[in-house]
Amino acid sequence: MSSDFEGYEQDFAVLTAEITSKIARVPRLPPDEKKQMVANVEKQLEEAKELLEQMDLEVREIPPQSRGMYSNRMRSYKQEMGKLETDFKRSRIAYSDEVRNELLGDDGNSSENQRAHLLDNTERLERSSRRLEAGYQIAVETEQIGQEMLENLSHDREKIQRARERLRETDANLGKSSRILTGMLRRSQRHMVKKTDKKTRKIVSLHCKSENYFHFQNPDSNLGQGHSRGLKITLRCLCLCPLPRYPLR
Repeated sequence: MSSDFEGYEQDFAVLTAEITSKIARVPRLPPDEKKQMVANVEKQLEEAKELLEQMDLEVREIPPQSRGMYSNRMRSYKQEMGKLETDFKRSRIAYSDEVRNELLGDDGNSSENQRAHLLDNTERLERSSRRLEAGYQIAVETEQIGQEMLENLSHDREKIQRARERLRETDANLGKSSRILTGMLRRSQRHMVKKTDKKTRKIVSLHCKSENYFHFQNPDSNLGQGHSRGLKITLRCLCLCPLPRYPLR
């Protein structure tokens, strides 16, 4: 990446040096040669602009941490390009003393006024061009900032989606755990009911055997009736004191 940029830099330096030399020769040339030289310089200026565009593209692809140095160099090259264009515009309307005297004769003062007016207009155009270039640079920087913001928003969106998926998985696991605990509680209650039912049957069986035994030994005795009343009291206690029930979810 940097090697390509440096190659463009060398080409730009050679081209600008040649343009500077030709611009200095333009005012001293005869009209025919001057016209040809002006066309040649215009072509080379276009080539220099294309080199600047290539260099600008290379700078945009350089990582941000290394881009600052190349951006400063690009600004200096653009300023140099602007100066070349200014000098070229002035050289196109400038003439050497001999050529001016030959063309204008005694109307030199009028020509000087026209020349000053043209230079003033040229400077205005240059200021407008600089403002346009500054606006373009601001637009490019704004575009870069917008791209960075979009990338950050995209990363944040991915994080939110991952967090949402984790919450859904956690909710599903909690629901599964709740169902497992509910099933365990129900099985525990059924086990307690079965266990209590067995104890009740055992107590009833013992009372029945005891009553039959006493009735067999003493048919006329009231002990059997006492045991019967005891059995009724026990069953009534079991009915009045039911097993605790836990709420099922």
